[in-house]
Amino acid sequence: MHTDLPLEQLRTYRPEVPEPEDFDEFWAVTLAQARAAGGEAEEEVTCVPADTPVTALRVEDVTFPGFDGEPVLAWFVAPPSDGPLPCVVEFLGYGGGRGLPQERLAWAAAGYAHLVMDTRGQGSTWGSGGGTPDPHGSGPAYPGVMTRGISSPHDYYYRRLVTDAVRAVDHVLTRDDVDPDRVAVVGTSQGGGMALAVGALHDRVAAVVADVPFLCHLERAVTITDAAPYAEITAYLAVHRGMREQVFRTLSYVDGVVMARRITAPTMVSVALMDQTCPPSTVFAAANAIPEPPTVEVYPFNDHEGGAQEQWVRSVRWLGEVLADRGGRR
Repeated sequence: MHTDLPLEQLRTYRPEVPEPEDFDEFWAVTLAQARAAGGEAEEEVTCVPADTPVTALRVEDVTFPGFDGEPVLAWFVAPPSDGPLPCVVEFLGYGGGRGLPQERLAWAAAGYAHLVMDTRGQGSTWGSGGGTPDPHGSGPAYPGVMTRGISSPHDYYYRRLVTDAVRAVDHVLTRDDVDPDRVAVVGTSQGGGMALAVGALHDRVAAVVADVPFLCHLERAVTITDAAPYAEITAYLAVHRGMREQVFRTLSYVDGVVMARRITAPTMVSVALMDQTCPPSTVFAAANAIPEPPTVEVYPFNDHEGGAQEQWVRSVRWLGEVLADRGGRR
């Protein structure tokens, strides 16, 4: 059932979401440090043929340097081509990993090069697993990653994951088989939140697709849904009663609304009005903060699955139109 604001109010919902004064400096320094710690030198990036029975598409097992130069795994999948292709960089939902290559063929089948990034420290909740560790400890935290290092924005888990995601785009921009003017970022749920963040922080992103994005309007989200993973923050604050101010300050550095204010690339956002995981008001808060109004796809009778495969088809068609303007049709 609909438990959030009516659609007509959602379309104009623009809450006051505070942002830290040093937000831009924080991310500029973080990304500069990551790039300095791990460049794109040959010894820091590996791209080898994947061990897979898939033969109609080219599949590479990729390792690239992420936060602090630490290795991040990815699959790179591409159709046969005589020249560079438009590229989709995909980020994954909470708890999932890059899985197996045969699960990641759709974008390449649609004519795109496709890099799907593994998610550090996750990959063991659903799907076929992941293999990228998160070699950082933290103070007391509730199980999951939402409160890992949450006492400081410098130690927070999502500082590392967002940096990995930006560095994934850095990697594809170095590839001869990718058209650097036609790189899009996409994702669902947590992956949608990462897509918004990278769209904000990387000036070479040509398009953003964020489906039912997580990590938006975080202070509202934790008070209007009991669903995980937002519930991890609620559970943490129920024990650490004096940490409220610091927790929401840390979260403000990764909030999708704050990120959205900085997105300049064409953007598509999808939202489900019965979504109990990422409430629609939190998604619209981010969509409505994007300076150039995005394309918003609304699914009135869906929960967190959103538009599922129908939304993928809409995304492919929308990206084809947007990226055609950046260098011709595929």
